[in-house]
Amino acid sequence: MARIARTGALALAALALAACGFTPLYGRPGVGTTLSSVQVSAPNGRVGQLIREHLDDALARDSNLKPQYRMDLQLSEQRYPRGIRVDNVATRYEYVLVAAYTLVALPSGAAAKVGRVRVEVTYDSADQPYASVAAQQDAQDRAAGEAARKIELELATWLAGAKS
Repeated sequence: MARIARTGALALAALALAACGFTPLYGRPGVGTTLSSVQVSAPNGRVGQLIREHLDDALARDSNLKPQYRMDLQLSEQRYPRGIRVDNVATRYEYVLVAAYTLVALPSGAAAKVGRVRVEVTYDSADQPYASVAAQQDAQDRAAGEAARKIELELATWLAGAKS
C-alpha cells in the first residue's frame, strides 16, 4: 500500500513540475545519445584506467555508435597526511584528484568544451602495509567514480543548453 502511495506521489510531482515548464536534464532531445557517443581517451596509469571505466559507465558509452566527440583527460593526484599521531605517523590521508578534460568534436578536431573537476576523499592509514595499500586504492577508485559523475553532469548540462 505504501508503495502505491509513493508511486502516486511521484507521478503527481512529475505532473506538477511538467505544468510549470520543468524538463528533466536527460529529457532534452539528443543529450543521452550524444553522451553515449563520447569516446574517452584515458591517460596512462591505474587512475586513468579507473576514470575511463567510470566515464564509460556514466556516459553509457555505446561502442556501436560512431563517436561524435573525443574526451582528452589530464589527471593530477595529491596525497596529504591528516591526523598525525604523537609518533609523527599519519592516521588518515586526504587524496585529491583533479581531472582536466577537453571535449573535442569529431572529425573536425575543434575543442567543443573544456572543463576541470576536483574531488577530495579521505581514507584511514592502517598499520598493516597491505591494508594501507588497499585503502589507498579504494580511495583512488572512489575519487575516479566521483570525478566521472561530476564530468557527466557538466557535459549533460552543457549539451542540454546547446540543444535547446
